[in-house]
Amino acid sequence: MARTTTLARTAAVTAAACAAVLATALPSSAINSYNATPAPERTEVGALIATWDNDANPATPDRVDWVCSGTMIDGNTFLTAAHCTTDWPANVKFYVSLDQDVQAGLDAAATKFPGDPAAQAGAVGVQGVAHSDPAYPGPASDTHDIAVVELPDRQMKARWTYTPATLPTADQFGALGPQGLNAVDWFVAGYGTQEAVNGPGGQTHPGGGVRMKAPVTFDALNNAWIRLAMTAPQGNGGACYGDSGGPNFAVVGGKTILAATTITGDTPCYATNVTYRLDTPGARAFLSPFVKLP
Repeated sequence: MARTTTLARTAAVTAAACAAVLATALPSSAINSYNATPAPERTEVGALIATWDNDANPATPDRVDWVCSGTMIDGNTFLTAAHCTTDWPANVKFYVSLDQDVQAGLDAAATKFPGDPAAQAGAVGVQGVAHSDPAYPGPASDTHDIAVVELPDRQMKARWTYTPATLPTADQFGALGPQGLNAVDWFVAGYGTQEAVNGPGGQTHPGGGVRMKAPVTFDALNNAWIRLAMTAPQGNGGACYGDSGGPNFAVVGGKTILAATTITGDTPCYATNVTYRLDTPGARAFLSPFVKLP
């Protein structure tokens, strides 16, 4: 999914489509509207911002927006989803922001730097270089939907104070198994939109651009996936459009572990967050050139 609220967004869409969803969203808080709270303390969680060309002049960018969520996993590596970093125009540039309210920052930058998307993005984020898993898109059993953005370490630390997320050990969640995973506390974080709202003209997904968090519960474990329940009656929140690439944390033995990243879910963002496991051989093989693995 590409934006966070209390629901799990159907993130199996291209990054360009995610951007279109974001551009039409309303400027209010998200993750979801139920069982969700702001997450100013999750300083390792950030928003992926893109500038790209949308007219007949490819020499300069004319669009800027936050498009996905993600997590710092070391001093200069931002983890997100491959569907957030692929299928863009050739001149796309990516920035990462760890601001709590990225949408407000972009709105202010648009007033300060009218008609200059690059300056607007730079006012809110730090520019980096994206690396997507070359095996993406893979089969449904393992889509290899994982990417990182490498950033200038000094620039990130000069602008924000953050502690990188802790990655899981090899097969940590496979070893716990369903019974052990049921006993674990889970929560999702990101900048995405709210669950579907009915109104004139059909359903919309309001909100987005503000870092939020919400509790979720374990549902199922697959070879490459952890499925997390977002059902409100159980006290859960969830992820939605714009939360793609964002973190799903598990508290194991009192330690908060970045277990998986939001990838997809049900279209209205009400039931299930389908997340990409980070303890698998495939995920670890992709990450190993960029970060020291536990």
